[in-house]
Amino acid sequence: MDAHNVARGTVLAENLEVASSLWARFMGLMGRPSLERGAGLWLTGTNGIHMWFMRFPIDAVFLGKPDSSGQRTVLATRTSLRPWTGLVPLIRGADGCLELPAGTVSATRTGKGDQVRFE
Repeated sequence: MDAHNVARGTVLAENLEVASSLWARFMGLMGRPSLERGAGLWLTGTNGIHMWFMRFPIDAVFLGKPDSSGQRTVLATRTSLRPWTGLVPLIRGADGCLELPAGTVSATRTGKGDQVRFE
């Protein structure tokens, strides 16, 4: 699956994994050595993440529920989240989180209010 920032005409991830079960969301990227450029993890139905047991920094993009066209609004971004820093504060109204390689948010100019589409 891919994630596109429709507002900016940029690609957030070309190789996006989906974590939809409770266990998959809990495990997230824990224990992995890295996250390659262009890859990402879509954590469905969540408004918060943690950085425990992580080995590398990431960017996080919190998205709202899909609109009638299937696009989701960016509610918040968190950049260069450091490993082992614990909980990331909850984002009110978020219905999922994209975990991306550090630097992706800046490179794609993704910000609050942008629209994201999954393909």
